Amino acid sequence: MSDLKRSPRRISKPKASPAAPAKGAAKTPRARAPKPVDRTTMIEIFRRFHEAMPEPKGELEHTNPYTLLVAVALSAQATDVGVNKATRELFRIADTPQKMLALGEDGLKAHIKSLNFFNTKAKHVIAFSRRLVEEFGGEVPNSVEILESFPGVGRKTASVVVNIAFGDPRVAVDTHIFRVTNRIPLAVTRTPLDTQVALEALIRDEYRLHAHHWLILHGRYVCKARKPECWRCPISDLCRYPDKTLG
Repeated sequence: MSDLKRSPRRISKPKASPAAPAKGAAKTPRARAPKPVDRTTMIEIFRRFHEAMPEPKGELEHTNPYTLLVAVALSAQATDVGVNKATRELFRIADTPQKMLALGEDGLKAHIKSLNFFNTKAKHVIAFSRRLVEEFGGEVPNSVEILESFPGVGRKTASVVVNIAFGDPRVAVDTHIFRVTNRIPLAVTRTPLDTQVALEALIRDEYRLHAHHWLILHGRYVCKARKPECWRCPISDLCRYPDKTLG
């Protein structure tokens, strides 16, 4: 039996692994949010807002605290212009919770069918109108906590109502106010509720009543989401937003 020669074993070359980053190579740094403005700067910001618009008004049309509550509840996921168009005729025939209940859910739907989620909104309006009649004599209570317990009424809606209807200096926070607060920044926050708590603690008493309107109008018409109009902003020199637009 002849000896068999052993075939030489092939040694495969290891596959090249991705090149590791050079030692000490820095990763692209993520831009840090600027620190909130100091108290003196914040006072000057609101002084300028006041100077430009001493008595700001909300853009939702209403005739009394109840129609305000309905309008704000309907404004979720809708524009103020769209809500006003839907409620002008509605409020002529149903400007109290009693009249709204008489109109009924189907009658209400006929007036607000142009709005997003009108079926759910109609159900909520009828439900809280019934509570107002049964528990509060048809009157809107001046209480954020009570209003928050109503169907379809959250912290923002409740805060808007007590601010406008009763002069309670609450700062209701929507997407505009959340954006503006964190852009300037007046405060660096993660949620609308955090923003409301921060602003109500930071803004001086003399400016707090109208702060909601100043900030929402500023966010809606000047400090816009996609392209803020910094070239015509009255507080551009005080704002620390790093990506200002020049026109």
